[in-house]
Amino acid sequence: MQRTRWQALLRLTTATGLVSWLLLRILARQSVSLPQVPWLVIGVLLVIAGTVFTMGWAVRQFLRGKRPNLDPIRAARTAVLAKASAYTGSLLAGWYAGQVLLLLGDLDIVVRRERAIAAACAAVAAVLLCVVGLLVEWFCQVPPPTDDAAETSGSQPSDPAAA
Repeated sequence: MQRTRWQALLRLTTATGLVSWLLLRILARQSVSLPQVPWLVIGVLLVIAGTVFTMGWAVRQFLRGKRPNLDPIRAARTAVLAKASAYTGSLLAGWYAGQVLLLLGDLDIVVRRERAIAAACAAVAAVLLCVVGLLVEWFCQVPPPTDDAAETSGSQPSDPAAA
């Protein structure tokens, strides 16, 4: 599995932001009410980011030899969760940034300003989730084997009967 590139996530966030802005603008012109941004979303994104970071820290300790009892399957699942968190954070950041862009012209209206503030806070929490995903993915990276380890494993016969 290759590491996620931050440039790809930035492009995804930008594209999602523009598409959501365009879609919400079309809906607003047709007098469809804009979706609310509940404050609970921010808390949930922060809890998810904290959980992913905690799981990644355990894998980092495992790879450094400080936590030998961690299941390797859990480490692999943590790497996949980190990648998913990075992409989810990127998509959500674009969605909420699109809402902020739509509401920028109406900040003098109290309801719109409150909605823009909530969307901006949700976008920041989503960016945090994306960054934590990238960081944990880096935590889960297994270092390549050294030349000494390769020579040691290569010098042992593969068939015990040949020895």
